[in-house]
Amino acid sequence: MTGFRLSYGGAQEYFGITPDITTLGKIIGGGLPVGAYGGRRDIMETVAPAGPMYQAGTLSGNPLAMTAGIETLKRIKEPGTYEYLDKITGELVQGIVEAGKRAGHAICGGHINGMFGFFFTEGPVYNFTDAKKSDTAKFAKFFWGMLAEGVYLAPSQFEAGFPSLAHTFDDIKKTIAAAEKVFREI
Repeated sequence: MTGFRLSYGGAQEYFGITPDITTLGKIIGGGLPVGAYGGRRDIMETVAPAGPMYQAGTLSGNPLAMTAGIETLKRIKEPGTYEYLDKITGELVQGIVEAGKRAGHAICGGHINGMFGFFFTEGPVYNFTDAKKSDTAKFAKFFWGMLAEGVYLAPSQFEAGFPSLAHTFDDIKKTIAAAEKVFREI
């Protein structure tokens, strides 16, 4: 891996951070089990064969995951892909937060491109200390209510959600409608 350079502009663009190491998970395998890491030359040169640290994995180079990853990369390189993800994710979060507030719940949320989160607290949530102020029991009720409506969310309020390019604006509207129903019931 000597000379391998992986950059992630998002960290710089959103937070002004240049990471020493970037790790990537299932997304680079099109959702299949795979991972990768990359970083500054001085760090990467500690990995064998250039350096003393050995790294291996059971699924390293798995042909199915690599093919799925290549096809995913082709798809996300298409013009408008990230703009679409940002738009549907923003509408989803805004719709859920507004529905929760209309039903009288303390809720806040946010998103970056195709990643979102929301918390049962007045907010804003800037860090884990803020997030811990959330009503996790209410989130659990919301999670189970949404599951009963056919919407699967991450089961912990401290996990991020990720809409996909397969989701349509109609899917977002249906999800918000399900949230409105669940908010009235909890």
